[in-house]
Amino acid sequence: MSNFQFNIIKNDPLDGHKGTNIGAISLDNVAPVFIDVLEQRAFIDIGAMHARSEVEKRVKWIDDEEAVKGDAAKPYWLVWVTTERGKDGPYYAGVTACYMLVNKEKKRAFKRMHEHVNMMDKSMKHHVIVDHIGDGNKRVLADFLKNHNAEMWEYSADTLKEQLFVS
Repeated sequence: MSNFQFNIIKNDPLDGHKGTNIGAISLDNVAPVFIDVLEQRAFIDIGAMHARSEVEKRVKWIDDEEAVKGDAAKPYWLVWVTTERGKDGPYYAGVTACYMLVNKEKKRAFKRMHEHVNMMDKSMKHHVIVDHIGDGNKRVLADFLKNHNAEMWEYSADTLKEQLFVS
């Protein structure tokens, strides 16, 4: 289990600076949460920010999902969670999910890289897109987010709670 905490304080490192890196994107508010579909558990692996999580290590990424399938194949949802600070306090602002299938035995894995990039971007723009992950995975994600920080869950938009079937 990771000790990673969502970074909820957003500081602008270029505040007042008019030089290099103006318009740079900050990933300080984004965390990658994996849902292990078979084990029905969620966990943070910050290595996913650069495709270096334990799930992603020691495999070759290919475009053919059929070639990855097999007895040792494990499906995951990588959920991009963006946090912000509102008037009441920090909250989960954007939550989007991408599919991946990993077969460590075959040393092969499948993901659509463009989907991962686009979903991270949408999370950062405060979209909630989780309707495609299945009811069981929604429950795992909702429980994880609530247990990670109950106040952040409380301050989150009803849209998120509705998509995860939680009130």
